[in-house]
Amino acid sequence: MKEKKSVRYLACMAMFTALSFVAVLITKWIPPVSGFLSYEPKDALIVIAGFIFGPVSCVIISVLVSLIEMLTISSTGPWGFLMNALASCAFTVPAAWIYSKRRTMKGAVIGLGVGVLVMAACMVVWNYIVTPYYMSMGEVTDVAAKRQIVGGMLASVFLPFNLIKGGINAGLAMLLYKPVVGALRGVGLVAPSQGKKGRFSLGFTVFALVVLVSFVLLLLVMLEKL
Repeated sequence: MKEKKSVRYLACMAMFTALSFVAVLITKWIPPVSGFLSYEPKDALIVIAGFIFGPVSCVIISVLVSLIEMLTISSTGPWGFLMNALASCAFTVPAAWIYSKRRTMKGAVIGLGVGVLVMAACMVVWNYIVTPYYMSMGEVTDVAAKRQIVGGMLASVFLPFNLIKGGINAGLAMLLYKPVVGALRGVGLVAPSQGKKGRFSLGFTVFALVVLVSFVLLLLVMLEKL
């Protein structure tokens, strides 16, 4: 029995990792903000995995996807890997942990909201520390000058971008969670729910759509301005 559960878990981890990487590839056509800040919907899929399997799964998938991205399509090397993994973990781990303590729609919304705020705050710090290094393309003497530029962009670019990115992924996660879980249960990769059978909630779906559309519009405005 334990062996079957382990096989199902590994299969789900592989599936979510593959889907998250595909999500990265699909959104490469979206223009980056300020030349290097790219929106990727992978965190929506990673946090769904975390809602199902717990926050440790978020760490595993975040690291794997960031590693695959570094080895295949990324031009930012280890710095890009570090920033991608940190951003994904900062959003998904708090959200999954809160949901694991309160497995309700309200718990999911609170978890996602906290995840957005934690990720945005965390990345302000890490962008200030790390971004100057890969902006300088290895020229150590240029790091201090680049850090001054980054410091001036923290409030006007990095913080709003990460809040918007997190908001879009939160909206996507709310919309996709039930269909994804239902599909996984249908093929036997996730055990049937032990509680009350989840019902479709029109109000929750409308709320998720409003969140998603609002933050997508904000991203478009930000792209237009920058």
